[in-house]
Amino acid sequence: MNTETIGSQLVAHSGARKITRDELADIPVPEGTRTHQPLSHYQIVEVLEEALSFRYLKVMRDEYAVSMDGMKMFGVMDLNLEFTGCRFSIGLRNSNDKSMRLALTAGYRVFVCDNMAFSGDFSPLLHKHTRKLELYDAVSVAVDRIHRAFEPMKKQVQEMRESALSEEEVKLIIYRAFLDRNIRGVPRHLMQIVHDLYFYPKHEAFVPRNLWSLSNAFTSAFKKLAPTKQFEATARLGEYLAKAQEELQNRRELVLSFPGKERVWSIGDGKRKDFGIEDFDEDDFPENPFEAEFDEYFDEEAADEAISDAMDEMQREPLRRAA
Repeated sequence: MNTETIGSQLVAHSGARKITRDELADIPVPEGTRTHQPLSHYQIVEVLEEALSFRYLKVMRDEYAVSMDGMKMFGVMDLNLEFTGCRFSIGLRNSNDKSMRLALTAGYRVFVCDNMAFSGDFSPLLHKHTRKLELYDAVSVAVDRIHRAFEPMKKQVQEMRESALSEEEVKLIIYRAFLDRNIRGVPRHLMQIVHDLYFYPKHEAFVPRNLWSLSNAFTSAFKKLAPTKQFEATARLGEYLAKAQEELQNRRELVLSFPGKERVWSIGDGKRKDFGIEDFDEDDFPENPFEAEFDEYFDEEAADEAISDAMDEMQREPLRRAA
């Protein structure tokens, strides 16, 4: 196995360990209380796979990481559903120490580099870990919601591939992610790694200077994190890049409205239309409707007199107060 393959998996270190699905069954479930009912990590995975099978979705590959005490678990299930260069997947998490709720999220894995990515942060299921939790019903509802998210995610990936970036835009996105802490919990020493992976890509698929290449630079760098931290950072990355993508789109499409004219200035995706100064003349701008009235009603002599009266009043005021 080469070093890149090793790096792409959930390698265990720094207080977390990678385990198989069968090993999940060996993790003891703590005693429940009146208000909190711990859930078996293994049972959750089994229920999730069953819910997927009802929708003709098959798990092609799965991997899991748990904290050293076994209380926290993260996992990813790659499905038999593909789109251009990627395979859809589902990310899951659970904890039995009340640190986080059972949650799922939609995701995908990139074939060329084995990077995993999520559409956003993990969304908790309908209930907390209480005795009233109906695990089968809650997971089924969550799977339906995630399944509906696959098509929008596919569209988002295509838009990322088409979203060309300037060097300044890339540096700003990286800067905000690490120095402004827009991706919570990501160590700053990864910033240089993300920069190098983007500007000096290791895969031909990421040579184009676009948001898709930048996303994979982030997710490749996150492989250096501990397994549980990698899951958390990758989920937060999806939400961050979605906001960055929306902001770029808003900047690139500026609608300028003038009397009888409407023009769009696009500065991205190879569709640039410049609004040169020759496109404007004085007739393009509306007249100021208040200009005539101002000249008509403004009395310069009366204004000077009012100012003089105000200055005299300001001088008399201290004398009145002293008296």
